[in-house]
Amino acid sequence: MIIEQFINDKVLQIAVYVSAVINKSLHYTELDNFISDTMGEWTLLKVTDETPNNAQERVFWHLIHEVSLYGAQALNNDLFFKSEMNTCLDFFNGIGSYPIDCIGWRPIA
Repeated sequence: MIIEQFINDKVLQIAVYVSAVINKSLHYTELDNFISDTMGEWTLLKVTDETPNNAQERVFWHLIHEVSLYGAQALNNDLFFKSEMNTCLDFFNGIGSYPIDCIGWRPIA
């Protein structure tokens, strides 16, 4: 699988997971599991370049890193964090601008 297709597929998936956690229709542990599985799949691609291909990929990695750092449970309890993640989702959906302070880098092996 090429990196671009991987990212495109995962952007769609993470948007659904994050939205579902925010809407409380999915327990946050499912998002944590998704991120863990995604990182495992990413390591199989053997990526050595840490520079994201485009803005969507940068926002994707930013979202992954933020949820990993603060925990998916923060989407239930931290209004500022929830707002920041909604900004990322709006960007993915083409209804928002690039998130302020978005720093997303690819993890490398």
